[in-house]
Amino acid sequence: MSKKLYRETDFQRLSGDNGIDKSREQGWSPFKKDYARLLHAPSFRRLQGKTQLFPGSESDFFRNRLTHSLEVAQIAAGIATTVNAKFAVELQGEEINSDLVEFAAIAHDLGHPPFGHNGEKALDDLMKQHGGFEGNAQTLRILATVERKLVRNGALPRSDVGLNLTYRALASVLKYDKPIKPKRSLEDDLQKGYYECESELVQKIKNAVAPGYKGKKFKTIECSIMDLADDIAYSTYDLEDSLHANFVSPFSLLYALRTNQAVSSEVLRKCNKALKNSNYPQLADVEELISTIKDIFEGLLGAAAPDDQRDLHLWASNKMLNENSLVRTQFTAERVGKLIHSVELVINQNYPQLSSVRLTRDGLVKVEVLKHLNYELVIRSPRLALVEHRGRDLVSDIFGALLKSNGTLLPDDWRERYDEVAGNAGKAARLICDYVACMTDAYAAEFHDRLFGKGTSMFKPM
Repeated sequence: MSKKLYRETDFQRLSGDNGIDKSREQGWSPFKKDYARLLHAPSFRRLQGKTQLFPGSESDFFRNRLTHSLEVAQIAAGIATTVNAKFAVELQGEEINSDLVEFAAIAHDLGHPPFGHNGEKALDDLMKQHGGFEGNAQTLRILATVERKLVRNGALPRSDVGLNLTYRALASVLKYDKPIKPKRSLEDDLQKGYYECESELVQKIKNAVAPGYKGKKFKTIECSIMDLADDIAYSTYDLEDSLHANFVSPFSLLYALRTNQAVSSEVLRKCNKALKNSNYPQLADVEELISTIKDIFEGLLGAAAPDDQRDLHLWASNKMLNENSLVRTQFTAERVGKLIHSVELVINQNYPQLSSVRLTRDGLVKVEVLKHLNYELVIRSPRLALVEHRGRDLVSDIFGALLKSNGTLLPDDWRERYDEVAGNAGKAARLICDYVACMTDAYAAEFHDRLFGKGTSMFKPM
């Protein structure tokens, strides 16, 4: 690896400033400043009011988007530290910047709207003639546009550069390197990518971080680590919440794979897609997924079980995980540690900044089977689907009312922004979309009640 992981243009900010020298004088790296700016931003704090898996009103045990993001950041930092140590020779004295990795992790869920996937689908349907909506695309937009920070760049202050982050920090949240079509039919599925109105910004990011790169997949090493850390968190911490809520158990996971063909086929399809994306030639079958579930949970009892006692061991694991919080916590901690230490580095010799990480094949199958089983059995369960379905109606109603009001229902600072774009239907719709996407679950429900409900005070400050 003759080329460097980081280059001077990585540190340039949207305003045009290169704060590297200023940051060194203060003892702060540019990426540490990026992390601090996001940590204190309202959009980050609002994540505490957005559901991760189970509504926070049900129990203060369950994770929300904010605590999930912090856990992803911890896993991501662990991956970076492990990779720097295990692959020191390959990195030739350089190290992956842990401040930047943690920034990517706490930023990765910023774009999630209220009420999860159904809120996302509702906003995408409403915006299909104006560029669409997608959580990852919204994350980039929040960081570069929606959030406001006064920046003195020359004689006059300006606030049109979001949090005025470094280009490398913005690159760390670019998971999907393709623009979303500006106009789509109502029947089209949700598209992952970035908004076409951000195309110029994305090109500036690419030029700063990987000048001359013409490949089809632009994804930095920090983004790859964040993405993997997110998957590990889904397959461990979300599973822990599901076990605590008695939504699943080792038995129910195994039973679904053995008897529910629709579930097992979908989980197998997604597992094999992940294996292909990680360039593993050997695909899985359902029997391997069943064996993987047994291997994961039998470890709670120490040594592997004899063949004639595997079901008994699984029953014991079932009881302990559903009834003992200490066992659940220990189980989760050990799994995360093992997965972090099974991470491999795949170096891009021509563009080291676009290198990637992956799990060993065994580790990847373990993550994928639990992640997708949890999705099929929990997120798509009738009890959770009912909450999100209601949320979809709320989001649609609020968006329609705000757009119909021509901005008069917006708070003063948002109304000022609306007045600047009122003559452009697409920009006006995008601004309304930004405002609704920023809402927490509880605020969206309350705002809807104030618009359409009965008995709620109309004079409560917005």
